[in-house]
Amino acid sequence: MKYLTFLLISGLLVPPGAQAHEGAHAAATPTAAVSAPKLQATLRTLWHGHVEKTREYAFAVKAGDARRSEAAANAVVANAKQLSAAVAGFYGKPAGERMLALLAGHWGAVKAMTDAERAGNRNGVNAAMATLTQNAGEIAVFLSGANPYLPQDAVRGLLIAHGAHHAAQISEVMRGDRVGEAKTWAAMQQHMDTIADAMAGALAKQFPKQAS
Repeated sequence: MKYLTFLLISGLLVPPGAQAHEGAHAAATPTAAVSAPKLQATLRTLWHGHVEKTREYAFAVKAGDARRSEAAANAVVANAKQLSAAVAGFYGKPAGERMLALLAGHWGAVKAMTDAERAGNRNGVNAAMATLTQNAGEIAVFLSGANPYLPQDAVRGLLIAHGAHHAAQISEVMRGDRVGEAKTWAAMQQHMDTIADAMAGALAKQFPKQAS
């Protein structure tokens, strides 16, 4: 039960209060039927944390607020470490370190895309999207290799869709399209539930005695 012990110590089993964001919409995805509800709730919290912090970074970059941008970037990294620790709780420290490296690649591409979009650098945006797509495949290979209940193509598809959400949201933030960004934000939050639920379900099947 090392995984759940880690979560209890970290306070991750209690989702944090919703933070107010510009154009924020609360996620309203019904809870899917997963046999490990605590794990499911934890993964939802962590994945939602990822998009909340990357969104905050985009708004800070748009505003030209260096201090806020740095704080948001640091928060993204902290969230990635929590996600990686959750993976390590099931598969061991080396797997957690690999997950962290992959998430660092994901965040690096999202950050580069955000910075390039703000600067009007289309080549930079396109290069970041290519990196994000490649990284999605790498994460899919890793997760499917670790868990037979996470098919590689399905995981890659989920992550490609997630990357498309990032790209749309960043563009909308930089254009000042509040209506479009609000729609993307709602879809993005629901998609985080889909990713979290897929992981929780697969882990519950692979580790029925550990997941709860």
